Amino acid sequence: MKFTGKDIIRYGLLLALTAVLLYLALRAVSWKEFTDILARCNYRWIFATMAVQWVITYLRGNRWRIMMRPLSREITRRETYDAYALCYLANIPFPRLGEVARCGLIGSTGKTTFEAALGTVVIERTWDIICAFILVIPLFFFGRFRDFLVEKMFTPAAEAMNVGTLWLVLGVVAAAAAAVILLMALKKPISATRFGGKFFGFLHSLADGVKSGFRMERKWAFFGYTALIWAGYLICSLWTIYAFPCTEEMGLSDALFLMVVGTLGWIVPVQGGFGAYHFIVAMTLVPMYGFDFNNSMAFATISHESQIVQMLVCGLISLGSWYLYKRKENLKKI
Repeated sequence: MKFTGKDIIRYGLLLALTAVLLYLALRAVSWKEFTDILARCNYRWIFATMAVQWVITYLRGNRWRIMMRPLSREITRRETYDAYALCYLANIPFPRLGEVARCGLIGSTGKTTFEAALGTVVIERTWDIICAFILVIPLFFFGRFRDFLVEKMFTPAAEAMNVGTLWLVLGVVAAAAAAVILLMALKKPISATRFGGKFFGFLHSLADGVKSGFRMERKWAFFGYTALIWAGYLICSLWTIYAFPCTEEMGLSDALFLMVVGTLGWIVPVQGGFGAYHFIVAMTLVPMYGFDFNNSMAFATISHESQIVQMLVCGLISLGSWYLYKRKENLKKI
């Protein structure tokens, strides 16, 4: 992989943002109390959550394979699982690069193109966003969760959307629509150029990938995998609660709430969610449950770092697996 000056600046800024968020999250921690809390955790629950996270990675790989079957029936479960595990591994140092990396890995097999695989990722992530919104709905049946979400999240977001911001968003959408219309009107002469031909070829392959997401033969299996994946996330949240003495009396609704909040921490594009996840989760536990800051930060740290360790272990194993797979394929060609 080649890194340009822009890439270095971009990841340098993201690393600086990670450092700032970690500082804000950890500056008020009493380290002695913090380590005492960690020592009292029941790590059997944490190891159980790591096992579930591995299962989720496997399920995600299988779900992605179902989406790509209209493109190629030769893609194996091993390939999609390894690609997904390496996606998570790549996302730790380089946010969002993992999605590109897994499409590149599948494309390198010659069974489909990078662009087509990327098109399926667009549909896949759209479904994940829809699922995240669906999971927020039950929280509105609980007054304290509803009040917190409205007061701390939705109201500030609505206030930030002033008239000027709204016009800016509409302007960007209008400009994008005009650009698409212009490109389609000039498609023939642009395609005749070398760059234009490659550009429209990329768009065509990307569209094939998107369309494959709607041509799935096993749609119910796709929805079944999706339900199991999000149920797995909920189980991980609940079992992490059980691991801490200060949170063990919480229930399923609390686990759902913390899962939704934690998802926001992973969305922030910083290396591995470091800092952002800790800050968001801790800043939720303090006002919502009245926890002291050390307990809140210990919970966020264990929850986050267990996921990072699982990603590292599975990613490194899949790195070796992919190397052996490519070596075997290369030997076949000799």
